[in-house]
Amino acid sequence: MTTAVTGGRTDPPASRLTRREVDVLRLMAEGRSNHGIARRLRISQKSVDRHSSNILTKLGLLPDVDDNRRVRAVLTHLRATISG
Repeated sequence: MTTAVTGGRTDPPASRLTRREVDVLRLMAEGRSNHGIARRLRISQKSVDRHSSNILTKLGLLPDVDDNRRVRAVLTHLRATISG
């Protein structure tokens, strides 16, 4: 199923993140708000919003009323880091 969705690619979704997206995701994992992430990375909050959106898209995390996608993104990244 994964290969059908990714066009034959089987690499883990977390490996598709840019360096900056990984930086944003790590700060999310620390519990930082978008404002806090922007200050820490010295980028605009709009950039953090864009990076966050890209992270969720690349990890395949669709909106769901029962789940927090930001938490799910952090967990996906942690699982890839631990297993990889």
